[in-house]
Amino acid sequence: MQEGSKSTEVASLKCLIITYSYHHNNTAKIADAFSEVLHAKVKTPDQVVLEELQEYDLIGFGAGIDSGMHYKPLLDLADRLPEVNKKSSFIFSTSAVQGEDKVKKDHSSLREKLESKGYFIVGEFSCKGFNTNSFLKFIGGMNKGRPNCEDLKNAKEFALNLIIE
Repeated sequence: MQEGSKSTEVASLKCLIITYSYHHNNTAKIADAFSEVLHAKVKTPDQVVLEELQEYDLIGFGAGIDSGMHYKPLLDLADRLPEVNKKSSFIFSTSAVQGEDKVKKDHSSLREKLESKGYFIVGEFSCKGFNTNSFLKFIGGMNKGRPNCEDLKNAKEFALNLIIE
């Protein structure tokens, strides 16, 4: 694909990113990086008007991970979504601990909810986030400074790959 056609393809896609970012705004930083590349609106679950979702070609769903799954407000939104027919979507998260199997497990609840409503998952992204939950606050937290510049660069590359594949 030629460089000039990337921006044309992005302009033709109408994208929305729905994120619930709590504590340190780790996931909001990733959503903003996606938004730069996809020229997407970013909304929180409580800002979403369900009837307007049909207007979008690609929807990203992301939140921090709490107890092995996305934060409850995002999962609650997924429960309320209307059924669609293979609407393209992607899942993202930030969490204290990473690993391919862990991310797959962490995303499983949201993935199942979206797929049951007819969403087609075109990709998944996760990176470390600064965590001061529970006892970690007493030792200065975990993953301080994350997501970092490299994480944001990886998020932008992920978003670009969503539109050129």
